[in-house]
Amino acid sequence: MNKKNDIQFLRVTHLRGPNIWTYRPVIEAWLDIGELEDYPSNTLPGFTERLVAWLPGLVAHHCGVGRHGGFIERLQDGTWAGHILEHIVLELQNLAGMQTGFGKTRSTRQRGVYKMAFRTRDETVGRAALEAGHALMMAAINDTPFDLDAAVRGLAELVDRWCLGPSTAHIVDAATERRIPSIRLTEGNLVQLGHGAAQRRIWTAETDRTSAIGEGIASDKDLTKTLLASCGVPVPEGALVRSADAAWEEAQDIGLPVVLKPVDGNHGRGVTLNLVSEADVRAAYAIAAQAGDSSAVLVERFVTGNEHRLLVVGREVVAAARGESLWVTGDGQSTVQALCDSQINTDPRRGENEEHPLGRVNPHDSEILLDLQRQGMSPDSIPQAGQKVLIQVNGNVADDVTDLVHPEVARAAALAARIVGLDVAGIDLVCEDIGRPLEEQRGAIIEVNSSPGLLAHIKPASGQPRKVGKAIVEHLFADGETGRIPVVGVTGTLGTSLIARLVGCLAHITGKHVGVANGEGLYLDARQVSNRDATGFAAGQRLLINRTVQTAVFESNARSILAEGLPYDRCLVGVVTDMEGLPELAGFHIHDDDAMRNVIRSQVDVILPEGTAVLNAANEAVAALAELSDGRVIFYALDENNEVLANHRAQGERAVFVRDGRIVLAEGFDSEEALLELAKIPPATVKHPDSVLAAVAAAWALGVPADLICGGLRAFDATPKKTTH
Repeated sequence: MNKKNDIQFLRVTHLRGPNIWTYRPVIEAWLDIGELEDYPSNTLPGFTERLVAWLPGLVAHHCGVGRHGGFIERLQDGTWAGHILEHIVLELQNLAGMQTGFGKTRSTRQRGVYKMAFRTRDETVGRAALEAGHALMMAAINDTPFDLDAAVRGLAELVDRWCLGPSTAHIVDAATERRIPSIRLTEGNLVQLGHGAAQRRIWTAETDRTSAIGEGIASDKDLTKTLLASCGVPVPEGALVRSADAAWEEAQDIGLPVVLKPVDGNHGRGVTLNLVSEADVRAAYAIAAQAGDSSAVLVERFVTGNEHRLLVVGREVVAAARGESLWVTGDGQSTVQALCDSQINTDPRRGENEEHPLGRVNPHDSEILLDLQRQGMSPDSIPQAGQKVLIQVNGNVADDVTDLVHPEVARAAALAARIVGLDVAGIDLVCEDIGRPLEEQRGAIIEVNSSPGLLAHIKPASGQPRKVGKAIVEHLFADGETGRIPVVGVTGTLGTSLIARLVGCLAHITGKHVGVANGEGLYLDARQVSNRDATGFAAGQRLLINRTVQTAVFESNARSILAEGLPYDRCLVGVVTDMEGLPELAGFHIHDDDAMRNVIRSQVDVILPEGTAVLNAANEAVAALAELSDGRVIFYALDENNEVLANHRAQGERAVFVRDGRIVLAEGFDSEEALLELAKIPPATVKHPDSVLAAVAAAWALGVPADLICGGLRAFDATPKKTTH
């Protein structure tokens, strides 16, 4: 085989919602592997060895074999380029710090053309990983060089830029464990948990319950101290000053040593500790004044002991971490800067991004420079062999001590958060022993921080990681709450736009605010706000982020599922009318009934266990989808003697049909309720009786009372309302 690139990307699509592959977003790539169709992996000399040498993590891929090393077995036995590329892309994403594991590759009727899908948490990262994986695989095939380190480094930079930060991702993962859906609202860390009227919002460790007034108080250290002291919370004695002269005068009044900090600072910036001389106090004043937004600086009693950070969520302390001073030991040859780099910054917990709980230490920072000067040194000084040099007193909180916190200390921290007005707060305190009350050891709370960092609790240097994301989710959602509103999905080609609107009308008549997205447009409470086709993903998301919407109804079809995926992750009710439209899907390599079934089943696959599938009993292929539903099933048909419907009723299940011109709701054969006659429904609506039955069944599944269903059917206007939007 000639050494050339034989793979072409025919189409690359980001499926943002549940799709034919999985419940989660994937990138789907259509590949033409060309000449490689004749060259499975076991026919390429040295290929497997070169690939595994670059990506040893591939040995952990189970693949279809279902065991450790399964993919390597497939390589050795012979597998094709599309399948290999799938696994390479997944492994590259893992190496870049974005853990993923799902991938599938399927052949099409066209020789050498494959459809490959892989899970990604971000479209930009996923597309870049696909390009890098393609280049790596061709290098392994052709035995040419490939710079793996550079590729992974580039992907890691994209992960850092485009993916959720680790603290936000930790909260989102905790929400997912609770089956609470999430929507990322910006390219940053603003995330919606839940849908519609049931949603809450987070911005890293801030929530939509976080008070702006509380944040303002927390940023004013003098005001915070005053409020805490007035409520009996132990704080260090101190005063506000506006000049270096006043700082030194106040330091003498308080008694040395003292601490200087900016009055409006946060997260320890501009704070200098353990000051014992006039020169130190004056230098520290300049640092604090520069770090803050004003010249106002706090002078406080220096509290002896270790720095601690307690995380308060709601009314509870959910995690606590302790910090230690940083020192380096001289070797008689290296500068302080070099010693910091070799003895401190090599710690894998230290870095420049959010993945690292601790920051890198720079001896040229003003606070560190002052501490060095007080020891007669600078970053360029060379300490003697064995000489210990203090680098940093604070800012290194990383050791978990949650289980050691005394109840009185926890009570004081929780009280401090409430006094300031924060629902999530980082309480900084200093004491000798976190296991004793603060008053016994002259300990004190020194700061209350809004938007606290979580990494020290998620990835502590020592001790047990704490599930702080779970605590925040539990704070936002009471037991049993999932953040979900009732979602109805309607799929097919037979009157699905009408069904969606009618279901919306029947739900709205119960007094709920209802949104409908269908082929005719976007509706809010039966008012059309857009007349553009709203079966796509983006239009559907407009309903889910709307804080007034209490029930949402979506129309989808095979084409929209194949092109974008469903616009919601799960639904309470899923309606399927038919599986028509196969000829229009040839461009998606959907050529037969089995392939069409695999598309339409997506609607049934996403039904919640407590939900209901509403299926057309008169369509054999649709009726067969009942076995896929995690929830219950309601069959509908015009003919009450339909065999599928009758067998379903014989099992005590629900059905909707017509008898003597009247709509009937039946549960088994012992419970029936006759609704209004079809003749009493407006002509524009009743000319589609199957659609009416489907909508009635969906409304019944939503719990709409029978009398309101009747009223809604009489009042519904099937004519689409026009709008200028």
